[in-house]
Amino acid sequence: MAATEQQHEQALEKFLDERPELRVELDNLNPLLAQAKGETAAQFRDERLHEAFEAEAERLGLFAWELTLQLTAETDQDYQAQRLEVHKEVAEMAGMDWLEYCELYGLGK
Repeated sequence: MAATEQQHEQALEKFLDERPELRVELDNLNPLLAQAKGETAAQFRDERLHEAFEAEAERLGLFAWELTLQLTAETDQDYQAQRLEVHKEVAEMAGMDWLEYCELYGLGK
C-alpha cells in the first residue's frame, strides 16, 4: 500500500518540525517570486517544501515515498514492512520479476 496523502502531509509536518530553520525560511519567502511564477504565496511555499523534502530523500538514498513512510511509521519494523509492500506493488506494476527488482534496487528479498 503506497503512502496516503494524509501520511505524506504528516511526514511533511514532521520534516518541518525537525528543521525549524527551514520553516522560518519557507515562512519568509519573497511573495514577488511567487507572483513571477504565477503562483500564490502558499503554492510557492508548498513547492519549495516538496523540493526540500525530495532533496532530503535523495540525500538519504531514498525515494520520497520511502521518506514519507519512514517519518510516519510507528516502528522501524513497520517502516520496513510497508516499504517492502510498496516495492512489491511497484515491481508488479512494472511487470518485473521480484528477484530481479530486488537486485536492481538493492533490496533484501
